[in-house]
Amino acid sequence: MPFALTEEQKLLQESADRFVERDYGFDVRTRLAGSETGWGAENWARFAELGWLGVPFPEAAGGHGGGPVEAGLIAEALGKGLAVEPYLWTVVLGGGLLARAGRTDLLEELIAGKLQLATGFAEPQGRYALNDVATTAEGSSGDRSISGRKAVVFNAPSADLLIVPARTAGARTDTRGITLFLLPADADGVELRPYSTMDDSRAAEVTLSGVRAGGDAVLGEIDDGMALLEPAIDDATAVLCCEAAGVMQALVSQTQDYIKNRKQFGVPLSSFQVLQHRMAEMFIHKEQTQSMAYMAVVRAAAGDGRAASRAASAAKAYASEKGKLVGQDAIQMHGGMGMTKEMPISSFFKRITMIGSLFGDADHHLDRFAGMGAGAA
Repeated sequence: MPFALTEEQKLLQESADRFVERDYGFDVRTRLAGSETGWGAENWARFAELGWLGVPFPEAAGGHGGGPVEAGLIAEALGKGLAVEPYLWTVVLGGGLLARAGRTDLLEELIAGKLQLATGFAEPQGRYALNDVATTAEGSSGDRSISGRKAVVFNAPSADLLIVPARTAGARTDTRGITLFLLPADADGVELRPYSTMDDSRAAEVTLSGVRAGGDAVLGEIDDGMALLEPAIDDATAVLCCEAAGVMQALVSQTQDYIKNRKQFGVPLSSFQVLQHRMAEMFIHKEQTQSMAYMAVVRAAAGDGRAASRAASAAKAYASEKGKLVGQDAIQMHGGMGMTKEMPISSFFKRITMIGSLFGDADHHLDRFAGMGAGAA
């Protein structure tokens, strides 16, 4: 499939790269990660001003009529700067679900930078299975009581609204019978246990105890929440792979600079052939990750259904496996210093490690890719 950026996409890419290079140094990132919220409200307002929050959404909602490709270009740039702002969780996943459900009113708030979202798509017993939902929503369609637990809900500590899959029919692992609910994060019965993850993201364990939900809380159709959730997760996975390519680019660049300047036996480390070979392998893995990520977001933007899902899993399996290798090689070539907090490389390694397991690790996506069959490609 031939792929080339349009002029508008090139301008967007240049804008995002320029922001990271000029205004998002590692010292800025460190300060923001250590703040109370873990990210910068001023940066979020600037994202809104630049139009990045509206890039993937239709013009009818105040967006720019883009999609996963444009979101992926922004995510790639943010990966290069190791940005801590919740672009993936609020705009790509949360906003993607709102767009699929036709909630234009809420999208307008999101695009203006006035709404934060979190999606509790994982449960303690479910691992990576989206359909393993033990959380229940009991009662009539106009008045339900939601109870259950959601694990590692990213951006929940900052969220205004939680998107919660709950079972309204069927057995625990049935695909049919899951409904998405939109709940205020401060609603009675919602309890959050917030924490920082190893890559300085913010998440929470969410306990729901008899949370009341009226008919207006339903996102999409009753019992058919997977029709919204699964493709939204696929789109987010494809965009995450673009971020992985950006993180890997930073790992390669920083390691290359380090071995050029660091000397051993009176010569730069870059003069040793074995390290040249390892750098070449790191570069190849980064390039291939970027190519597969671009394929995934192009498939997602085209609405290719099963083929888009397969492309997302292929990209994620590769990014998870090779991202880990690139990170490990980067740390090893930096030596002991590479493991210290003072060296940016350690934080990039933590992020690429975290990306490896988000939305499913390499084994999960290889199994999923194989299960969907070659006929979908």
